[in-house]
Amino acid sequence: MKIIDILNKKNMSLSFEVFPPKRESTFESVVEATEEIAACHPAFMSVTYGAGGGTSKYTLEIAKNIKEKYNVPSLAHLTCVSSSRATIKEKIKEMEEMGIKNVMALRGDLTPELEKTDPSTWDYKHATELIYDLKESGGDFCIGAACYPEVHPDSVNQKDDLIHLRDKVEAGAEFLTTQMVFDNNLFFNFMYKIREIGVTVPIIPGIMPITNANQVARAIKLSGSFMPQRFKSLVDYFGNDPDAMKQAGIAYATDQIIDLYANGITNVHVYSMNKPDVAKTIMDNLSAILGKDFAR
Repeated sequence: MKIIDILNKKNMSLSFEVFPPKRESTFESVVEATEEIAACHPAFMSVTYGAGGGTSKYTLEIAKNIKEKYNVPSLAHLTCVSSSRATIKEKIKEMEEMGIKNVMALRGDLTPELEKTDPSTWDYKHATELIYDLKESGGDFCIGAACYPEVHPDSVNQKDDLIHLRDKVEAGAEFLTTQMVFDNNLFFNFMYKIREIGVTVPIIPGIMPITNANQVARAIKLSGSFMPQRFKSLVDYFGNDPDAMKQAGIAYATDQIIDLYANGITNVHVYSMNKPDVAKTIMDNLSAILGKDFAR
């Protein structure tokens, strides 16, 4: 099933993001974790693609396994900034051969090696170029792209960022998923701005359950996300107690998701960090809500 078909339904749904192993020695344990999450029967699961494409083989294997073994639609990430057009062409062919129908088209993080090179020599500078190539490939793909409610770190300002976001949609992106958001008001404000410039595709808010205090600094470094005082207080109070912090972090994420649903958002994406127990608890917390149509 294509992701856009899921998003066009009015039913409340939840999806999860998982990541492939960095080393072959941990492949089996990662597969086991992703299968436990798939067994929760989310609307779909996305599988990330490591910096520089080093885990691309595992990305496709895990995405295929989720789809075939658990009948859970999978969304395979594909990054381009460190790749040649010939390499991307090969990856697109490989996805077609493996029956992957949903692709998250991303520029990808700049590796230290790439940052030392001349950008004019890169085949890809922006995700928009990858989206064009996916569309031109003739493959039957549903294409997603990323968006940043708090502005992409490389953008001059939000106005410039929104223009580039519209370019992604015009190139062929059928839906957008946000970077992790900890304050729903930022997401709602972002939604207003993108609709104002004519972007009408579905937008999926991304929620990350912070289950230990050490995740906070990493989350800020990765995304630059704003941490509201309410969340900071939670971490300050419970951060030194692992069990309490885990429970509080899941409760905070669940509260965010419920608030999004109550304000008309039907699809939410959870950055699960390959933690089946976190995914299952959130699904259980929402058991009477998921799959229902509350449209009025």
